[in-house]
Amino acid sequence: MPKYLKQVNGVLTEETSVTTSTANRIVELDGSGKLNVNMMPTGIGPDTAVIQASENLAAGDFVNIHNSGGARARKADATTSGKEAHGFVLASVTSGQNATVYFEGTNDQVTGQTAGPVFLATTAGGATATAPSGAGNVTQRIGVAISTTAINFERGEPIVLA
Repeated sequence: MPKYLKQVNGVLTEETSVTTSTANRIVELDGSGKLNVNMMPTGIGPDTAVIQASENLAAGDFVNIHNSGGARARKADATTSGKEAHGFVLASVTSGQNATVYFEGTNDQVTGQTAGPVFLATTAGGATATAPSGAGNVTQRIGVAISTTAINFERGEPIVLA
């Protein structure tokens, strides 16, 4: 049976079982080698919000937050003014379900990226290395590709082309 050291009134004491209290314990890393975000103090961790999806979203989609009886998440789209990217999702969700939307950080659920600047694509939810150039399209820089499968999201201001 494993034994543990515990400090009791300033004295190290050997114990043979672990108590259920979480105070004064060493933390364990999760399967990815990181601390569980639930272990962090308030304000430390990813900038996210849980928002109901108004359409099916795929992992890696860049999303637009809009009002439809409350805040809703839909795929961002550079073909339409008002559908600029506000964040991204890392997990697929179906319409009507809650999505965790990330407003900063690395979107590692993308493919086919080229290192360098990334713009919102005319394909809903997508990203591209080439800014859209058609009349009425929205040009919005959304970050920097740091590999073929990762974009560091940095929301830029959208510009509607004439």
